[in-house]
Amino acid sequence: MDERESEFQQMIRDDRSTRESKSWRGKFIEYLELVRKDPSLAKLAHARLYDIILGSGTVDIHQAGDPNSKRLFKDDSFDLYRFFADEFFGIEKVISKIARYFHSASLKGEESRQVLYLMGPVGSGKSSLVEKLQHGLEESGPVYVIEDCPMFEEPLHLLPRHLRKEFEKMLGVKIEGDLCPVCRFRLKDEFGEQYEEVPVITKYFSKRNRVGIGVVPPVDPNNQDTSVLIGSEDISKLDVYSEGDPRVLDLNGALNVGNRGMVEFIEVFKNETEYLHAMITATQEKVIPAPGRHGMVYVDTVIVAHSNEAEWQKFKADHTNEAILDRIVVIKAPYNLRLSQEVKIYEKILRNSDFRAHIAPHTLEIASMFAILSRLSPTPKCDLMTKLKLYNGEEVVEKGKTKKIDINELRDDAKSEGMTGVSTRFIMKVLDNALSDNTKGNCINPISVRESLINRTKDEDLPDDVRKQYLEFLQDILHKEYLDMLEGEITKAFVYSYQEQAESLFQNYLDHAEAYVNKTKVKDPNTKEELQPDEGFLKSIEEQIAIIGSAADGFRQEVIAYLWATSRRGSKISYTSYEPLKEAIEKKLMTSVRDISRIVTKARTRDEIQTEKYNVMVQNLLSNGYCENCVDVILKYAANNLWKD
Repeated sequence: MDERESEFQQMIRDDRSTRESKSWRGKFIEYLELVRKDPSLAKLAHARLYDIILGSGTVDIHQAGDPNSKRLFKDDSFDLYRFFADEFFGIEKVISKIARYFHSASLKGEESRQVLYLMGPVGSGKSSLVEKLQHGLEESGPVYVIEDCPMFEEPLHLLPRHLRKEFEKMLGVKIEGDLCPVCRFRLKDEFGEQYEEVPVITKYFSKRNRVGIGVVPPVDPNNQDTSVLIGSEDISKLDVYSEGDPRVLDLNGALNVGNRGMVEFIEVFKNETEYLHAMITATQEKVIPAPGRHGMVYVDTVIVAHSNEAEWQKFKADHTNEAILDRIVVIKAPYNLRLSQEVKIYEKILRNSDFRAHIAPHTLEIASMFAILSRLSPTPKCDLMTKLKLYNGEEVVEKGKTKKIDINELRDDAKSEGMTGVSTRFIMKVLDNALSDNTKGNCINPISVRESLINRTKDEDLPDDVRKQYLEFLQDILHKEYLDMLEGEITKAFVYSYQEQAESLFQNYLDHAEAYVNKTKVKDPNTKEELQPDEGFLKSIEEQIAIIGSAADGFRQEVIAYLWATSRRGSKISYTSYEPLKEAIEKKLMTSVRDISRIVTKARTRDEIQTEKYNVMVQNLLSNGYCENCVDVILKYAANNLWKD
């Protein structure tokens, strides 16, 4: 126990020591010396947040190592920001736009006088993005402020206007803003205008303590008190001081406490327009009215607002709101449309929860497919499942060729795509329901989750046409998709050393196809005998993807040319390098064991050989991420649904 206590005490001491080492207190004249050595100490709010975003580093989307991303964004280049990397998935473009806003604002461009407004459907990550920025401020270290200032303001405001140009040259900074009424009074009353003697301290940003981070919740339209934004006058002090005395001021509104940092407006357009006028002056003029008769107060803050699209459209339609609209940078925050990223979203949520159930392979994938299908807009160019795969950066193979559809054209044809559909919260509720229906097995699988999705969709208050479409996704499209996945899982489990056999087939095909294209011979690795290319073997692979007859010559040439170009770029080639050939090889391997896998799986009684094969298959499934409970479920499901005799 003593050892445990000392461990806790050591941790507390270390933390306190670290924070104390970063704390500072001194006179304003000493602070000037600090700024001369490091002008960044006096940076403005937008620059501070931009530096926080950049601080974790960036990587170009094409250097991120994800081949799907390379295919998806081949004509586009932008940075991924590691600051957001572990928490946000599939919204790289949204984050890139946010970073661009802060970059421009940090250079004191027009964006520095604009509200950053995130508009999107419920559960698309708007609030989480804002919370991430707030957390970044809290983790960024202390900021220098005038001691006892209710607005934690920049100490350089103490410098009189007539000396600022000289000080700016000496310090290497541009000085903006003026003292708040409280500090102006204190400078005269407590310090006799001796501003160099005013104490300066460091403060840590804190949302809970309302230091540098303000939050404005939606307010009752029948009781919109602007004190929530700009503070108020302390009525109890009016008996002692006159109404014009700064000592009666209580500058504790969101725009006051958010000075030097940021202010979040939650569901911003639920407020009456008149209530938002303070937001106009806070952005464009960088001042807000002080309560009572105390003039205007300078504020340096990042204003971030968010709401859903319906509220935005309603607000935008009212032409009397033009003054506010002109001061807003709108960034759409739609739902994610990439399958691989949607799976990561649920993995993150589950990882951060107390969810401890076993999750069978493809469970989150099936749930994610449904979520994304609900968000996609139909197109005459392809079916929705093909569109889903293209948006995921996958290569879709049809008749031995990769389907050529311009993804940018698909996006241009559906500008509002991702603004409707089911949210991540909807899917998480379904996962919870699926688990509650199987508490005994403590396991969820694609079958139970699909059933839970169907039940939830039937119970949900949805328009009839939407419910009908969702049920079609679940009962038809995803049912077939999962059967394909399941057949692949089971047949692969029958193939000994699947990966090795696939690579062996690939290398063999490559040798014979290259010899065929170049009209040369193949050297037998054992006898060293030179042989003619084995066209029978080549055809046995190609016919798996409907490459027959004269089409075979062109296909072989394409394979060799593609892989040669890939190798020349320094990339390692394998059976997965060329999607059509990968699909052909996998189908070839699956075909070789399909009959035995069907017979063994469906059999009610098995002989000794079949029992041995069945047990090997089960062991392979267990080693591939299944548990005993879900192996039993999926094999029964396969026997009843997969192979129809």
